[in-house]
Amino acid sequence: MSAPVLDHAATDYSVAHAYGLCQAAALAYKDEATVENTARDWGFDQVRHFRSPHAMPFPIEDTQAYVMAGDRMIVVAFRGTEPAQIRDWLSDATTPPVPGPGGKGFVHCGFNQALASVYPEVRDTIHELRGDGQTVWFTGHSLGGALAMLAGARLYFEDPRQLPDGVYTFGQPRTCEQQLARAHKQAFDRRSYRFVNNNDIVPQVPPAPVFTHVDALRYFDADGKLHDSMPVVSGLVDRARGLTADPFAPASDGVRDHFIGNYLAAFAKNLPQATGDRGQRLGPLRL
Repeated sequence: MSAPVLDHAATDYSVAHAYGLCQAAALAYKDEATVENTARDWGFDQVRHFRSPHAMPFPIEDTQAYVMAGDRMIVVAFRGTEPAQIRDWLSDATTPPVPGPGGKGFVHCGFNQALASVYPEVRDTIHELRGDGQTVWFTGHSLGGALAMLAGARLYFEDPRQLPDGVYTFGQPRTCEQQLARAHKQAFDRRSYRFVNNNDIVPQVPPAPVFTHVDALRYFDADGKLHDSMPVVSGLVDRARGLTADPFAPASDGVRDHFIGNYLAAFAKNLPQATGDRGQRLGPLRL
């Protein structure tokens, strides 16, 4: 069995816990057999897979997620997508935002549509597997981050007894407008964390001020150092590195910084003393 990547007793924020949830987000890109085998190695004895039942209308084609459950923890992870695909579906600027979870504000129509295709099954699975009061965590990278944020918000705003223990996203696009962002900040204080790797282009779309981010930002600078916020001056310098005329171009810094493997590498630089159960050093998911 490989070294565990998640502390099943965790209840609060830590860099090591965020790293584990980033690995869970990365696992969502794998095939079902790999997800199940890896989840068992990580101490989760039940795994369920979810996928939109058919190809969805443009701009969202398909949604994938998995839930893994153990005796003390349940993790819900949504699969992301490529930056170029995000540009394609965000190009439909004529589609207005739609009402948010529990009637709180508004959200991007495409993200709402993508989540709706699997959310009822995900919600019912959480309720089914949460027989012993396990903690519940949502995670995702890229599009998966937007869906994780919205799924956690739906779980709570549609039933205030179901507040998740944490929502951790990586390279998440802007998902909602100010009203939902304010309600989310109040409800998910010290439970929701949004990680951005330096020049990652995806967190910069859809455009502000129509869409915004929820709190709280954690930022990796150009050297991989993790900050509790984006430093104004050094942040501008960081973002000037590697820019191209098309930030969505495959060779651009904006695309390179978005890759989930680069998020994992940045976390690893901030974990010199991090260890798992029985003193084992936390090991990265093999991508």
